[in-house]
Amino acid sequence: MRSRVEVGGERRGVAVLVLVALGALIPVWGPEAALRGTGEADVPGSGGIGLLRTVVFAVLAVPVGELFVRRLVRGVPGAPAAAPRSWAVVANSVGCVAALGLASVVATGNLVPGGLGDIDVGGLYDSRDGKLALLEVNAFLAAALCAASGRPGTQVWPLAAVMVAEALRAHPTTEYGPLTGSGLTLVHLVCASVWVGGLVYVLRTLRLWGRAKAGAVLLGRYARVAAVLLVAITATGVWSSLRRMPPETVLEQLTDTAYGRVLLAKVILMAGVAVLALWARVRLARAEDPLTACVPARAEVYALGAVVAVSGLLTVLPVPIRW
Repeated sequence: MRSRVEVGGERRGVAVLVLVALGALIPVWGPEAALRGTGEADVPGSGGIGLLRTVVFAVLAVPVGELFVRRLVRGVPGAPAAAPRSWAVVANSVGCVAALGLASVVATGNLVPGGLGDIDVGGLYDSRDGKLALLEVNAFLAAALCAASGRPGTQVWPLAAVMVAEALRAHPTTEYGPLTGSGLTLVHLVCASVWVGGLVYVLRTLRLWGRAKAGAVLLGRYARVAAVLLVAITATGVWSSLRRMPPETVLEQLTDTAYGRVLLAKVILMAGVAVLALWARVRLARAEDPLTACVPARAEVYALGAVVAVSGLLTVLPVPIRW
């Protein structure tokens, strides 16, 4: 007979797959729902593009979180030598495939290609968006090779290149103050990747360590950093939103534009994430067994997954402000 641990692991795996499938529906079906009644035009293939961007954001967090938490573990006294198996090679490879898909869209004039003949690879070198798309493809490929090598820490440089490319892509030169917008997006993306990916790797580490006291120390150290990350994410998110939606128009645009509606949904989700994070911190500080904080922390991971999906959806919606 199979053990309860094996059965429980299978159930958790099925539950995660179901949640991932449901999360994928957010960027796929989200544009149509968000644009309904706004009078704004939908971008062709926005559902597929939003899904690819969601994949890029999600897999980017995996290796970044691993690198960050492994550095935290080095300072934990009495930490067990065991470490979870790295997902970095797979994550970076998936990111490379997703980036290739996005590059193919850019190569056809920001339209979904109907076939290989529609893709003008050489044209990617002639535009800013094309060069950034190629940079992301090559950077993910380099990160996968670095992760598979004997020095996985070197993948931090190609991962940084992906983040810079994403930040520049999100703010075209026609925008007012594009460098300011890119800077805000870069900080937002770095903090979000460390928070999401770090929490996933911390929970995987705690499951491997069992009831070791070092687990509570690691979770506490991560929680302190996560609090700072939450402040940085909130500050950069609010600033970026106000740049695109002036204060006097925010309330109106939150309900009358697709971008505003999805942004409001993201704010509500982030409020839920903050509550779960606070709950985990209280348990960590006051409970007899600090590791009971893993329960709200797991719920926090699922909520953050929804936030990542909504963020991918935001990237394909028309920006409400006119520059």
